Amino acid sequence: MKLNTNSNSYIIIYSAILVVIVAFLLAFVYQALKPMQDANVALDIKKQILYSLNIRGLDGAEAEAKYAEVVKDEKEAGDKLYYECEIDGQKKYVFPLKGMGLWGGISAFISVDDDLNTIYGAYFNHESETAGLGAEIKDSQAWQEKFQGKKIYSDDGQLAIGVVKNVENPASEVDCVTGATLTSNGVSDMLREGLKQYITNLKED
Repeated sequence: MKLNTNSNSYIIIYSAILVVIVAFLLAFVYQALKPMQDANVALDIKKQILYSLNIRGLDGAEAEAKYAEVVKDEKEAGDKLYYECEIDGQKKYVFPLKGMGLWGGISAFISVDDDLNTIYGAYFNHESETAGLGAEIKDSQAWQEKFQGKKIYSDDGQLAIGVVKNVENPASEVDCVTGATLTSNGVSDMLREGLKQYITNLKED
C-alpha cells in the first residue's frame, strides 16, 4: 500500500518521529559535553579566586597548579562557603559574594588578610551590565585593584568599606564606576552585607 505523504496522519507521525530523534540527539550531545562544561565552569571559578588573590595571566594547566598550591582548604562560615589560602607564607581568606546590579546579578571574590579587616584583592563579575559602564566592574582590572589595602572596618569598629561618588575616607572607600551609579551601589551593598556576615561568623567560631 502506497503511503499518502500528503495526509495529515503521515505529517503528524513524521513530525513526531523527527521530534523524538532530535530530542534524543540533543540529550546525547548534552550528556557527552556536560563533563567538559562542568570542568570549564570549575576552572573559571578557580581562576576568579586566583584573580582575587592578584594572580592573573595563567592558562588552564597553570591555574590548576597554582590553585592547588595556594588554596589550602574550603570551609563554611555559617551557611556560606569560603576559602583559606596562603600567599608567601601569609594566610588569606577568599569570600564569594553575590548581589544585584542594574540589569541583573553581580558577584565577587574578595580576598582578605588574616586580620579580617584588610582587603588583599578583589575580582568582580556580572550577568548583564551595560558594556563600557556597569560592565567595568568586571572588565577593568585597574578599578578592581583600587580595593587592595582598603579597610573593611574603621578604627572605631564601624563598617566602612564602600563604593561612593565622592571619596571622603580613602582608607575604606573606592570611587564608583563613572556612569554606572546603580551598579556601583549594588557592589557597595554586596561588599558591606557579604563581608560583614562572613567576618561576624568567623569571629564567632
